[in-house]
Amino acid sequence: MPPIISTILATAFALGTIIFVHEAGHLLVAKAFGMRVLTFSLGFGRRLFGWKRGETDYRVSLFPLGGYVKLGGEIPDERTDDPREFLNQPRWKRIIVYLAGPTMNVILAIALIAIVFMIGIEVPDLQDIQPVLGTVEANSSAATAGVLAGDKIVEVAGKKVDRWQDVGFELMTNAERKVPVVVERQGQRLSFEVTPGKVPGYDFGDTAGMFPVVLPRVVQLVTGAAAETSGVQVGDTIRSVDGQAIADPPDFVQYIEKHAGVAMHLEIERGDKLITLDVTPRADAEGKGKIGASLGVYQRYGPLRAVVESAKYNWHIVQQTFSVLGKIFTQKIAAKSALSGPIEIASMSGQAARSGFKNLLYLMGFISISIGILNLLPVPILDGGQITILLVESVIRRDLSLVVKERLAQVGFVLLMLLMVTVLYFDAAKHFLR
Repeated sequence: MPPIISTILATAFALGTIIFVHEAGHLLVAKAFGMRVLTFSLGFGRRLFGWKRGETDYRVSLFPLGGYVKLGGEIPDERTDDPREFLNQPRWKRIIVYLAGPTMNVILAIALIAIVFMIGIEVPDLQDIQPVLGTVEANSSAATAGVLAGDKIVEVAGKKVDRWQDVGFELMTNAERKVPVVVERQGQRLSFEVTPGKVPGYDFGDTAGMFPVVLPRVVQLVTGAAAETSGVQVGDTIRSVDGQAIADPPDFVQYIEKHAGVAMHLEIERGDKLITLDVTPRADAEGKGKIGASLGVYQRYGPLRAVVESAKYNWHIVQQTFSVLGKIFTQKIAAKSALSGPIEIASMSGQAARSGFKNLLYLMGFISISIGILNLLPVPILDGGQITILLVESVIRRDLSLVVKERLAQVGFVLLMLLMVTVLYFDAAKHFLR
């Protein structure tokens, strides 16, 4: 399939699913409260096709980037005395209707990432990786500063860290800046300054040449080879060999290759247990030791664990999103590198789809939680803006005037259009103006 076709189909599927679920949240809660729902539309503009069930017109409209639910009496000019109309409902019910869309985005994000975790994904679980350095790249900023493999990072940019995900985020969002790093080494705390380098085409940085200890996990076994006959199983995590800690998969492979025909002790983590197995590598045609195991950072969880890990993953996205927004406003990150619009989303969707449906689901989960966050921002015309207005009205115990609401809606529309134009420009700069 041509890349342009796969990109279009992947984008339509990803955004269509996310938007449908968001609007379905509004629809279902409104109907549960007995409100009149006039239209449920996937897309904006002219109606292309659909059907009518009861009083609701379910349709697909011309422009697919969006969607809406039209409730009876939602617009003040159309308000009547019908108790089922939206503006005749108690404010708390209206707030719940507005909350339902972003809530469905959160549920979808957790469900999609959980599915990916159940299928299995070949990325390290950064939430569980300790901030202990396995490798410091030669001639890197960290190496020049004096950071060593085995150091445990305890503080980055003045913030305490207890997992590698926090370390990576702070370094990434301080590209090309000197970043103070505090490490623990043999019971002592040492301070260094490192400078994360720039990734070509973006303002995000790397990890200044520092990489964590990522224990190798067995992802595949060769039938009858040394690893399988010794009792090694797929999913086992290799913690040490002959009493030596393993920093990463290449570290383990190099050790095995140098010990052909020599029995060795592997310390294996299997579930909640630590076990020791004796394995003797067999020499290949070049005399290098092989045990017949493919290693990686592959992880797969059962259904309950997958949901828990997905919830943790999505919560971390929420935290990082607001942290990034804060750094944009304080000019610590360039908005160009942090914000993505429809062109960038389409590009990422196409790439994800071509690399596998699992990766597309993973991306959809990220986009869904991001859309949920965006919609909860207190900007008029967004769900969060409408909720804010209702909360203000609840405090002052009266409705804001129609003129005030119209002005707020106009301000919200202008802000949203400015955001759209800005991200479109950033997208164009990334893809067409380089």
